[in-house]
Amino acid sequence: MSMKKKAILLWCAFVVCLISTVVMWFVVDAQEIEYEEVKVRVISAVTREYRNYSTGSYYDFHEVTVEYNGETYELENAYNTYQYPQGATVKAYLANNGRLFANIEGVSTSTPLATVYFVCVFGSLGLLVVAAIYSTKVKQEKMAR
Repeated sequence: MSMKKKAILLWCAFVVCLISTVVMWFVVDAQEIEYEEVKVRVISAVTREYRNYSTGSYYDFHEVTVEYNGETYELENAYNTYQYPQGATVKAYLANNGRLFANIEGVSTSTPLATVYFVCVFGSLGLLVVAAIYSTKVKQEKMAR
C-alpha cells in the first residue's frame, strides 16, 4: 500500500474516532449514574510523595482508608488528605459497583461508558499525530521527485 493511501486511511480513521468521541461525550453526559451518598469513618489518610525519575519531578498520591458498614475501603478520587482527619465522619459516594469515591465525578468517570469515551479521546489524539506524520512524509516524497 502506498504512503498516500495510508495517510488517507489514517485521516479517515481519525475523523471516525473524532466523531465517536463527540458522540460518546454526549452519551456519558446524559447517562444516569447510580450511587448512594453515605457517611464513612476515616481510618487513615496518608500522602505519599513519588518521584518521576524520567522528568525528575515529584507528585503526591493520597491514600485515604475508610470504614463503611464494618468493611474497609480505599476512598478513590481523594485530592488531599487534610479533609480526612483520622476518626472523622465524612461524606462519600458508594457506586453501584461497590467502590467508594470522594466525589461524584469519580463515580461518573469510573463507568464503562466513560472508559470508552477516554479510549476514543486518546485514540483520536494518537491518530491525529500519526496521520500528520504520514501526510508530512507524503509531501516530502512529492518534493523529492
